[in-house]
Amino acid sequence: MDRAIRQNAKILFLLKGLLFSYIITAFVLLILSFLMLKLDLSGMVISGGINFSYIISTFLAGFYVGKKVEQRKFIWGLIMGIVYFIILMIVSLLMNRVSPLPLGGLFTVLVMCGLSGMLGGMIS
Repeated sequence: MDRAIRQNAKILFLLKGLLFSYIITAFVLLILSFLMLKLDLSGMVISGGINFSYIISTFLAGFYVGKKVEQRKFIWGLIMGIVYFIILMIVSLLMNRVSPLPLGGLFTVLVMCGLSGMLGGMIS
């Protein structure tokens, strides 16, 4: 019984971390959109800002989950990054009705999200 409660707590921490990561993503993208409005940013800068938002949000969420779970922190950080990516792609597919990125780009974003979440979990 106690094991089931601990497992449910870990899932709850994962969900809180996901919510936290999407709030951070929204904030970074809001800043990026404001900069796009005020400045004439190139496509490379915009792409870099979007990648930065993925990396920083999954890193901080992995850090949060790693602090809360206290065991196998890097695995939970990796799971955080992968779940973040999966939800991001599902929402993107539902909104665009087409593939959001070429397959190579999808793999790159998956690796970025997974590794930054795992790094956050390792550092926590």
